[in-house]
Amino acid sequence: MTRSGFDALFDPKGVVVAGASSHPGKFGFVALHNILASGYDGAVAATNREGIEVLGVQSVGDIDDLPADTYDLVFVCTPAAANLDLLRACARKGIRAAFVTSAGYGEAGDDGRAAEAELVALADELGILLAGPNGQGVISTPSRLCAQIVAPYPPAGRIGIASQSGNFVSSFNNLAAATGIGVSRAVSAGNAAAVSIADYLEFYADDPHTAVGLAYLEGVTDGRALFERLRAIAAKKPLVVLKGGATSGGARAAASHTGSLAADDAVFDGMCRQAGIVRAVDVEDAFEAAATFATQPRPKGPRTVVVTTAGGWGVVTADAITRSELELVALPDDLRAAIDEKLPPRWSRNNPIDLAGGETRDTIPEVLDLVAGHADVDAIVYLGLGIQSNQARLMRAGRFYPDHGLERIVAYHERQDARFAEAAAEISQRTGKPILTATELAVADRDNAGPAAVRASERVCYATSQRAVRALEHLWRDARFRTRRGR
Repeated sequence: MTRSGFDALFDPKGVVVAGASSHPGKFGFVALHNILASGYDGAVAATNREGIEVLGVQSVGDIDDLPADTYDLVFVCTPAAANLDLLRACARKGIRAAFVTSAGYGEAGDDGRAAEAELVALADELGILLAGPNGQGVISTPSRLCAQIVAPYPPAGRIGIASQSGNFVSSFNNLAAATGIGVSRAVSAGNAAAVSIADYLEFYADDPHTAVGLAYLEGVTDGRALFERLRAIAAKKPLVVLKGGATSGGARAAASHTGSLAADDAVFDGMCRQAGIVRAVDVEDAFEAAATFATQPRPKGPRTVVVTTAGGWGVVTADAITRSELELVALPDDLRAAIDEKLPPRWSRNNPIDLAGGETRDTIPEVLDLVAGHADVDAIVYLGLGIQSNQARLMRAGRFYPDHGLERIVAYHERQDARFAEAAAEISQRTGKPILTATELAVADRDNAGPAAVRASERVCYATSQRAVRALEHLWRDARFRTRRGR
């Protein structure tokens, strides 16, 4: 795989949609629409046997009718039977990468596997990077490229996604849109006939736009070779992997989905631990791990403090930390004394720091600052953001608003929650310590001023404290892995 091929795939100077259609339900229409609508500003062309105009683009009947050296990526929506001749024509025009959405290849039995082998051999002979077949598409936010047959187009960010399932690319992109934690590159590898998941991840490892790799795998054909490659990738940048086919039922589903054979799950799990790879348990865990790597500083140790506005949340979070590889650190005496000056005597005086309703206008930022600034604390989980705005929401909806002073207090509540979120991000950045904020309002009321301000600070607002603890544990394991290896 040459660098120029990946450059053509992710940062093309021009894109051709082969098999464009005027029917809005056809792949050839959707792909062209998404390329144009995402703001891609390179050259765009389309082929259609009838030479029709689609979305303002005048199609040509054949690739041979296009100028040479103007396009370097072809997005293939033509039937499998047409694709060999299509690739030959593309090579004549200087096209260096092809993304093939066409099905009917390795996932379709012996005949499909033979057709796939022929397609791969031809692409190799022509010097064309072949992505797919049976893939969903490619996204590159640095180039504002959304060349895929489905939505969404995520916000720009630093997560590089490579998946054997197109649906999981969509899932990760949807979570990016929901959290505001963006994506640099995303590709559905499909059958990965010529370009494997490891190939994409190697590109991301050297990509200045990408801070963390996020992969979904179904099958492993050469476990030792994959291990060596993933270990080298993880040594450069954090790598998060979600693997399907962990059970016999999942393995059978993987075989029918992309023609992949599942690896022994216990062996794969051990490989990830040895290589410093985060193995996620589900799609939310995978995305939140990657998003945390992309946005939070690494902790220098496991010592974690919980700051909460209510006791019950702190108790459950303390349980989660105790069950993890993090440490629920005892409050140092000098830190306890400093917090005593900010809170009434009823506060918990221990970790979790339960403010017990004793906070005033500036208490939460001040306590977060004291805790993060202490040498014996490595990380903070902050709970209770959005409570004031939740009350404000009820006041807005009630029949007494905006009279009786409610308009003023509603604005104050919402302003306070925004300040708390902004303070958490600023203190984390200044001290170099992770502060993870969790509240169910992140999903229960996305318009709440607290979670909205967390998103605006380009950090994750976790839906539960357990998910925040899990993400922080991933962050700590990675930091420990790199420290032990001197990286």
